[in-house]
Amino acid sequence: MVVEDRHISSYSTSEKIWRILWAITQATLFRFSFRTWNKWRIFLLHSYGAEIDSSCVIRRTVKIECPWNLTMGTNSCLGDCAIVYCLGKVTIGDRVSISQNAHLCAGTHDYKQDEMPLLRLPIVIEDDAWIAADSFIGPNVTVGRAAILGARGVAMHDLDADTIYSGNPAVIIKMRS
Repeated sequence: MVVEDRHISSYSTSEKIWRILWAITQATLFRFSFRTWNKWRIFLLHSYGAEIDSSCVIRRTVKIECPWNLTMGTNSCLGDCAIVYCLGKVTIGDRVSISQNAHLCAGTHDYKQDEMPLLRLPIVIEDDAWIAADSFIGPNVTVGRAAILGARGVAMHDLDADTIYSGNPAVIIKMRS
């Protein structure tokens, strides 16, 4: 008798239910809110466990997975169509700008194992950083204080503070003055 391998989910039943409820909320109440209703979107995110300062700007076209793993400091912004894939913890500091279409991905798979288990690795973006349009931040990356990742840059390793990066993979362009 041959026994087929079965996929075992990385998510508990409870987490699956919360993900479904959030998906419905995000596709309706969040997405169709007025452009200026940041407080409403922050309230919805708080309802699902996110820790977001009331001074933040969250655009209605942002896509957030697992908001209970998201923390944002004061005066930070998630721009239009940004993707924040919070399988692991995503921590965004104070005065951080995440521009339109940027993608923060706090999850990957361990390709060294046949089962390729899900890894939920954190992302930390320190105060005063700017993640420019269409940029990608991979799992287990820390973006240092006041660092900049230029448009369409790809950061798969930590970015030093007060440094401007660009490219794929991101390389140092110059230091900030």
